Amino acid sequence: MHQAKIGIVEDELIIASYIKSILEEMHYIVPEPCKNYEEAIIMLETEKPDLVILDIQLAGDKDGVMVAEYIRNNIDIPFVFHTASSDVATVERVKKVRPNAFLTKPFQKKDLLISVELALSNFSKQPKTKASNEVDNYLIKDSFFIKDAQYFHKIKFDEVLYLESEGAYVTLYTEKKKYLVRGSIAQYLEKMNSKKFFRVHRSYAVNLDKVDVINTSFLTIKDEKIPISKNFRDELLTFMNIV
Repeated sequence: MHQAKIGIVEDELIIASYIKSILEEMHYIVPEPCKNYEEAIIMLETEKPDLVILDIQLAGDKDGVMVAEYIRNNIDIPFVFHTASSDVATVERVKKVRPNAFLTKPFQKKDLLISVELALSNFSKQPKTKASNEVDNYLIKDSFFIKDAQYFHKIKFDEVLYLESEGAYVTLYTEKKKYLVRGSIAQYLEKMNSKKFFRVHRSYAVNLDKVDVINTSFLTIKDEKIPISKNFRDELLTFMNIV
């Protein structure tokens, strides 16, 4: 589990430093800001950020909209535009690349943080249209973001040990921490879309790779005993290749 990494593409050093300091204050990981298209592409490929704060006007021949086009065509991570230009022509160009949020300079600290949180959260939840070679259910590839306190944690699916349902909430257990989230087990199994996760009880689903011991009535993961209901027992034992 690690914090979301946020890239900054901004050619004004003072603004870039201001954005970086705000994000680091909120415990996001922030690589060195980029000031032009070429630096932005290198940053995207080497740092692999989870989100980008992107100025429209950049130094050089290629602007921020062209960076956004690269993101949409090659990576498809969320990005937030910020600009001092809000004329009709600029807005029309921006709309074509579908930004996840839009900030107009000057902006306040709270505006930036709200835009980042909404962009991360909404991007994780939105359905993806599937092109010919595109995998659906992208959700930042193998992870999703869960809000804990004031910021979002990036949780890799492989880090989840098991899920426990109680009412309108689900607890996701990892080796280091547990997270209480709103929703149902079925919704989170759909998000993860992985054969590694299996429903073993009305109130439990487990990561099969993490199972240590299993019998006909329960299994254990990290010494935690998880019940197996009759409705799921036969299918689970067959799936686990019990001999």
